[in-house]
Amino acid sequence: MKSSQKHNLPTLSTERLILRPLTLWDAEDMFEYAHQELTTKYLLWYPHTNISQTIEHIARIKKNYTFGNSYDFAIELKESGKMIGTCGFVYIDEANKKAEVGYVLHPSYWNQGFATEALNTVIKYGFDKLALSRIEARFIAENTASAAVMKKCGMSFEGISKKSLKVKGKLRDIGVYSILKDTLK
Repeated sequence: MKSSQKHNLPTLSTERLILRPLTLWDAEDMFEYAHQELTTKYLLWYPHTNISQTIEHIARIKKNYTFGNSYDFAIELKESGKMIGTCGFVYIDEANKKAEVGYVLHPSYWNQGFATEALNTVIKYGFDKLALSRIEARFIAENTASAAVMKKCGMSFEGISKKSLKVKGKLRDIGVYSILKDTLK
């Protein structure tokens, strides 16, 4: 896909989840987890201090949808319609057919397989619809739970880069997992 082509983010479905474009209606659900220190402990961004900040964040993502350069899916529970997180591509390098995937989930929904379910779906979308060859994910080394999600999704551990990324004012060790299209079954 050429970067000049507009791409409309589809709605994807799993057994328990709907992955869809974010809307401003998601602001309350997003703020519910985005304001928590626990949620953002291993993320690049600080907790949201008010719902206006969350609304602005969603508006930026929606604006990027119109340019066709955002692949950030809302994770919605099929059963209740509650938006519990996001999962999507942080960046796409079209020339080299690779991308980085990222995700965040409300802490109340951790350890229930939702992140794995969403990430597996986004990986499949990246290979099948975006014609990617490689998908990688980075994590702060202490975030073993995120590393476990990557491993469950069939990603291979590539290593740790020591003090390679400044996160919230501190240089952190960053781990990398990846998966290649030609290694899928």
